[in-house]
Parts: sequence; C-alpha cells; structure tokens
Amino acid sequence: MSTDDDPGLSPSDLAVDHRLALLAQSFRFLLDITPVDADDLRDDFLEGREPEPDFTYRELDADPAVVRAELEAIDLGEVEDPVLGQLLRAKHREMELQLDMLEARDTDDFLPLSVELYGGVSPSLRRQAEELLVGITRTEPTDEALDAEAFLALAEEEIAHYRAEDPDLAMHAEVRVDVNGVMVSGDTLLIGPETKVQRSRARALLHHEVGTHLVTQANGSHQPIKVLGVGLAGYDETQEGLAVLAEIACGGLTAFRLRQLASRVVTVHRMIGGATFAEAHEALVADDFPPHSAWTTVMRVYRSGGMTKDAIYLRGLVELLEHLGAGGGLDQLWLGKFSLRDLPLIGDLQSRGLLRAPRVLPRYLHDPATTANLARAAGTEDLGTLLEAPA
Repeated sequence: MSTDDDPGLSPSDLAVDHRLALLAQSFRFLLDITPVDADDLRDDFLEGREPEPDFTYRELDADPAVVRAELEAIDLGEVEDPVLGQLLRAKHREMELQLDMLEARDTDDFLPLSVELYGGVSPSLRRQAEELLVGITRTEPTDEALDAEAFLALAEEEIAHYRAEDPDLAMHAEVRVDVNGVMVSGDTLLIGPETKVQRSRARALLHHEVGTHLVTQANGSHQPIKVLGVGLAGYDETQEGLAVLAEIACGGLTAFRLRQLASRVVTVHRMIGGATFAEAHEALVADDFPPHSAWTTVMRVYRSGGMTKDAIYLRGLVELLEHLGAGGGLDQLWLGKFSLRDLPLIGDLQSRGLLRAPRVLPRYLHDPATTANLARAAGTEDLGTLLEAPA
C-alpha cells in the first residue's frame, strides 16, 4: 500500500531488509548468552559451596564469524529510501555488537560491549530504583505457585484468544529444559521446567509476554518491512517498558514486582562498579529479597560476563510514562518491535502507506479499566504511586 504520490519501497530496498531480517533470525542471541545450568548451580551457591558460580553456556548453532561475513556482504549503500536506510544501518550496527558479544561470552570483553548495546545506569535511574527499594517496605503475601506445566496451559489459552482473531498467527509456547524462567524467542514463549509463577501474577505475566512480545512480533512479521518483526535497533528498552506497562494496565503490577525491577537496576550498577556475584547477592538479601529471588536477579545480570539489559525494564517504563504524560499514544507501538526514539521514522513510513495495520491488539486493551489505569500512571515521576489503587 502506497499513496499515489509515493511509489513505495523498491524491490531492491525490500530485498536488503529481508536479508537483514533473515540473518538476524539465524542466531539466538538471548538464549546463547543465558546459562543452561543456573538451576543446578543455585543450591550450591545458596548453601555457600560456590560463591562465584561457573556457568555453562550452549554451543553456538551459528558461527559468529560466518554470520559476520554474511552481514558484511549486505550493501546498505544500495538502499534508496532514506528512512529505511537509517533504520537498517542502525540494525546492522546492533547485530555487529551482538556478534561481538557472542564471541566474547564469559570474558572481560563482554561487559563493555553490553554497556555499548544496552547502556548502563544513569544517576537519575539509580535514584528512582533506590527510592523504590526504600519506599516499598511491604509486599503482598505469597500465594499459590503455578508450575511450568500449569503456566504453559494458561499461556496456550491466552494464545488461543489471539488465534481466534487471526487463525494464521504464528504464536507458540513450550517448556524447554535449557531455559530458566520465562522468556520469548522469536514467535515462541519458552518456559523453564523449574519455573514457578504466583497465581496472582500469572495474568500480568501473560500480558507481558504474550500480549506484548508475541503480539508485536506477529504484527511486525506481517509488515512489508521484515525487520519490524525481529526488532529494530534498540527495540528492547521500549518493548520491556511496554510489557511492564501492560502489567500496570491490567492492574497486575505488584509491590514485589516493582521492587524486582528496581533491584535489577541497582544490581547492574553494582556489577559495573566491580561488585562480585556474592556481594551483589548479599546486597539484595540485605534489601529484604528472598535468597532464591536474589539469585535469579544476580544470575541474569552477571551472565556471560555482565549483562546490563535488565536495567532497561525500569528505564523503558519511565520513558513510556513520560511519553504518555506528554500526550503521546500507544497505537503505533503495536505495529512491530522498535524503539520509542524511532517513532517519528515509523510515523513517516506509516503516513506514506508503507505499513499495514496491526493484525491483533493486546487483549487487555479491551478492558474498560485499562484506560483509567494508564491515565493514572501517565507522566508520574513517583513510581511508588503506580501501586495505588485507582479511585
């Protein structure tokens, strides 16, 4: 679809986009930097037998050197459309950094690359995180925990709701023995076999993973510009902020969850500052986190040599709340996976008729309470007020 005045994107431009998108899907970045034995090493650490866990990682399915050669063979100078060219060049650079990180797994070179890709912790973000940890002194009592199979059943029910709207949606969920916790890779929700999800958190987690990550993947992969399905450069921060916003919208953001997001920020800050794994864990336990929960947070941050990605959940949320407070909307964010900073470029493509409408929208948007919950959160600078009940 293009306007009469705009001929649309050329086949050669779309061919470059398609090649880059296929190459981005040829390696599993998050899976490959996540340890496969975290659950096995947890008890040894918590019982004092292994203060500095020596994690094991997957063998890489794709050789980074080969993928890099293929990446270098993509000539971005051939892209005629200036907006698409800008987006593809940024994605090209991001993929170079990801390949550098895969080659640097479990070495001292990994952390600087992670900071370059995801950023570190700004003083203002650190202050907000610390204020949450100090200000939220009471959390909800623990309720019934769903195991991996029970949560899988709920996830499959949630996916069925979206398939009822569009039977051709590529969305899946499965339990995988080499996964810790819950994560999305491509069009699949992966659940670790040791996963425990509090029943009171299940709905919010489904809106986070399925209603945000899988919905935007499905919508993006349907676009003529295929990198919108795999994710434009820097998309993670807005994606995770949008996913946490879904938890707020459905009324499922709990005190423990908000403290957890804050704990990730301060743990990234401590890791960058040189704290050991054991020191970072001890600091979280001192902040009243259960040892098992603290282990998971520190493992996520210290994996592969230092992963600063976990600071982006709170940072992305803060940026989206500012966006909403300034009168911005969410409608365009369902078109695919991209950063809030690229919204003007996405708007340009959309105004020229180069993007398709979303195939599906997050299910929580159909709940009348969503509007009130988002309006209450929009623009707030005191993140602790996100836990206040709506009037």
